[in-house]
Amino acid sequence: MSGNEKTDNVAKLESRIDLLSIIGEVEGHEALGERTKTTRYEQILPRLAKVEDDDQIEGLLILLNTVGGDVEAGLAIAEMIASLSKPTVSLVLGGGHSIGVPLAVSSDYSFIVPSATMVIHPVRTSGTFIGVMQSYRNMEKTQDRITGFIAGHSRITQERIEQLMLDTSLLVKDVGTMLDGREAVEEGLIDEVGGIREALTKLHSLIDQAKKQNSKM
Repeated sequence: MSGNEKTDNVAKLESRIDLLSIIGEVEGHEALGERTKTTRYEQILPRLAKVEDDDQIEGLLILLNTVGGDVEAGLAIAEMIASLSKPTVSLVLGGGHSIGVPLAVSSDYSFIVPSATMVIHPVRTSGTFIGVMQSYRNMEKTQDRITGFIAGHSRITQERIEQLMLDTSLLVKDVGTMLDGREAVEEGLIDEVGGIREALTKLHSLIDQAKKQNSKM
């Protein structure tokens, strides 16, 4: 299957839980190469709207193994996940890098397997700058949106995220920080180290809690 073929990123686990997979590179407004594994945000957003509107769906499990990708597309998906009224749990498998970080923390509760990694680095861009200072300020604003979102949906502070972003000692020929599963939890990015069993158990628990709260109203 080529990277540009349509894929269904939401699958039913059972009558009340849906599964959303965010795999490969998050594709934005420009199509990536045929050999690139991608997640297309124009397919994910309608799916998330369906999850919110479907009374038969009571919770969403998000599986992530992404190198990052388009910032605007990634933030759009993250904001939509965060705005769902139904319980959500994320599980980072392999990697949750770059824009994958806000995607990982956008759920109500997050897990990461011990062998997975998360890379935090400054916002990058390519191409020619016509107005260097203006472009830099725009990048700063975009970066603030990302760090603000991450801090607002996890236990890590915005200041600590920026420290990790600008670390020059951990990545060869690059700026930023790579965290393994346990380090991501220790930093407050992710709630807990665990796998699919723990993620599903937590999601069922959140669904049951939501049912009890709704029954009291």
